[in-house]
Amino acid sequence: MTHAETLPVAASSLTAVLFGLSGCLVDFGARARQQTIALSEYAEATPGALDSLHSLQRQQIPCAWLDELPPALAQSLSASLPAWIKPAQYSATNNPWPAPNACWQALMDLNVGSLDGCVLVSGEPRLLQAGLNAGLWTIGLASCGSLCGLAPTEWQALSQKEREQLRGKATMQLFGLGVHSVIDHLGELDTCLADISLRRLKGEKP
Repeated sequence: MTHAETLPVAASSLTAVLFGLSGCLVDFGARARQQTIALSEYAEATPGALDSLHSLQRQQIPCAWLDELPPALAQSLSASLPAWIKPAQYSATNNPWPAPNACWQALMDLNVGSLDGCVLVSGEPRLLQAGLNAGLWTIGLASCGSLCGLAPTEWQALSQKEREQLRGKATMQLFGLGVHSVIDHLGELDTCLADISLRRLKGEKP
């Protein structure tokens, strides 16, 4: 057994993690883009979001969020997030997704010196494609992103079978983009990041 295999694999081997805002950290179902104001329900953190951010902060892994929503709307939506996680300072009108520029700018803002070990997490296909184009590891969110597009109450009102069907369809679409992993929501992120860390130890590249 090698030395690497004897060690517990943690996300701390990662360089940085970028998040989508709507349909990822907040705004379950990514419904705010149809609105002109951010209602309080849209600004609620999605399942596992705050725990994931605190875990990454404890491991001192730099993080930022990206979105193409109007700045005032995005700022309102992000009110429930910790003050330390900042938005990427990049105008959505310049080389919009799926161009990779916004992802690269976000990493530069975090003073990240290498793409190696950088991850993007989102439920928005266009942002995930931007992450792929930027050379990042990508994690798609099946249930809370725009592909399902349901409010939390609408999602919970579905039968287990209906949820599985929607989740399965979204998962297939995300893997069809070429993302590296798909999870249901951010409550599963720690395990997924550990898996990516293990894949990197084995020499896999995004």
